[in-house]
Amino acid sequence: MSNFADRVLQWYDEHGRKDLPWQQTLDAYRVWVSEIMLQQTQVRTVVPYYNRFLQNFPDSNSLANATLDDVLRQWSGLGYYARARNLHKAAQVVRDKHGGLFPDQFETVVALPGIGRSTAGAILSLAFGQRHAILDGNVKRVLARHGAIAGWPGNTTVAKQLWDVAERNTPDNRVAAYTQAIMDLGATICLRGRPLCDECPVRADCSARLREAISEYPGGKPKKDKPLRKTTMVLAVRKDSIYLERRPAAGIWGGLWSLPEMDDDSVEAWCRRNLDDSRCVVEPWDTLRHSFSHYDLDIRPIVVRINASSRRVADTGDVIWYCMEEEPPGGIAAPVRKLIDQLRAEQHVTNS
Repeated sequence: MSNFADRVLQWYDEHGRKDLPWQQTLDAYRVWVSEIMLQQTQVRTVVPYYNRFLQNFPDSNSLANATLDDVLRQWSGLGYYARARNLHKAAQVVRDKHGGLFPDQFETVVALPGIGRSTAGAILSLAFGQRHAILDGNVKRVLARHGAIAGWPGNTTVAKQLWDVAERNTPDNRVAAYTQAIMDLGATICLRGRPLCDECPVRADCSARLREAISEYPGGKPKKDKPLRKTTMVLAVRKDSIYLERRPAAGIWGGLWSLPEMDDDSVEAWCRRNLDDSRCVVEPWDTLRHSFSHYDLDIRPIVVRINASSRRVADTGDVIWYCMEEEPPGGIAAPVRKLIDQLRAEQHVTNS
């Protein structure tokens, strides 16, 4: 029986995906962008974002020289926005310290914002053909099942076991192909819910399959009750414009444009303080629930309709009146965009 890597590579040669846009290049910048986007996000979701992102930022310097608003605008809807902020910061490091050329030394790459051991290994393997093991979510699942490695991969001891196996399995030759192959195997065959074991090239000695215990590997994260948080968001609208604030750089939706948040009983006070108007028409909407990986958020939207004759507060660097018929000013989180779209649709009905 051939070794693990040989079988995975043979399967990849015959059945693996080879037409994805980031597979058509050895450009480290483009490989890097794809690897960051693919963190916690499926391929079919990433492809249109990847293509659009590279149309706007075709190289590392163009990304570094862009404003964060421009970057977040192209990322808007893809989620996990810290990835975009770190990508932007890392591009500036590449510009300022490496002459705009993505480095090819592991220690230098892993020191860039947003790049960990597995991502660095994947970039250097795919773009430069260097031998580095990887351990993304798909690879963890393949290796945990094949070796019946019990426990949650986020546990330090379990992670070390998986890294040890990943290092042993990574071949000296055709490293780029193997890196793509092992990720592909997890993404298309060794599926989380219903793995296609009959099509797997390493099924013959897969310990989890032989034990008829596929569903037990990898172990799940210890469960905790998902907390529920609540907030009130104000949609202050004047004609066709809506009041937006830039969120702080740190924290959820960092750097994105959002609706102001407050307690229910302070809406009128907020209008007096921020809009110089206490005669607004206030209209509560139904609660919108948005789920994050670690908590649920109930958003209670309140529409505040401002008199057309009211004094309009001037735009600043962190406050704008966004015309809803124009291009967004930057990144906007999915639930905020949903509320704005609902308001826009309502206004179209009213004006028609």
